[in-house]
Amino acid sequence: MPNLKKTDLLSYILIIGFFIFILEISFFDPGLIFSLLISGICLYFGKKKWNWFLGKVLFAIGALSLFFTIIGSFTFRFVLLASIVYFFILFTQSKQNPSYIRPEIAAENGIRLMKHEQKWFQNKLLGRQKTPEQSYTWEDVNIQTGIGDTIIDLSYTVLPKGEAVIFIRNVVGNIQILVPYELDISVNHSVMVGSTVILEEEESKQWNRTVHFQTSGYEESSQKIKIITSCLVGSLEVKRI
Repeated sequence: MPNLKKTDLLSYILIIGFFIFILEISFFDPGLIFSLLISGICLYFGKKKWNWFLGKVLFAIGALSLFFTIIGSFTFRFVLLASIVYFFILFTQSKQNPSYIRPEIAAENGIRLMKHEQKWFQNKLLGRQKTPEQSYTWEDVNIQTGIGDTIIDLSYTVLPKGEAVIFIRNVVGNIQILVPYELDISVNHSVMVGSTVILEEEESKQWNRTVHFQTSGYEESSQKIKIITSCLVGSLEVKRI
């Protein structure tokens, strides 16, 4: 993997697995979606009636049915094999080039620098994420998401002087970023299938496109936001508020 980041390779495995799953249920094993549907119904009603003995039985049947349906699918076998190869390569590389972790110490006063995770957003396979609807402290965003929408409202925070960064990789879903009028922006967005709305510029039905947009005063601005996004299927909307 000399020219490919480890996270990129893992993302490609998941994306290819998703397409294989679509092909499998569409052409090779249409009954798979029926089995998943039955399992989901049993799990739903089993959880809803968990206090009843019948509810526990339904939940157990749904869980077992889902388990055997998943491990019996070709998609699962592909993802499992690809993951084993992937982690074997990582293990081999770690033996050849071991990484060393050293504490970061501030030279002037000897205080150890503490690291923490981004508070409002996380790497997430499924689900919608949104900034809080009240004042919050800004932190640069750098996340990867699977299926779901991401909404960032910059009107409830104060950006630091200089350049703030939003970096989002999304597989399927929409990204919406609400920007105050006084803020200069730079947008770099790539999409396989989707649409973009950046201020007054709108492009629909995009196919394998990369879009770059920048306000005229961005380079000289003392307070600005750089937006870098990508998605397989979905839309990007950047608008003023």
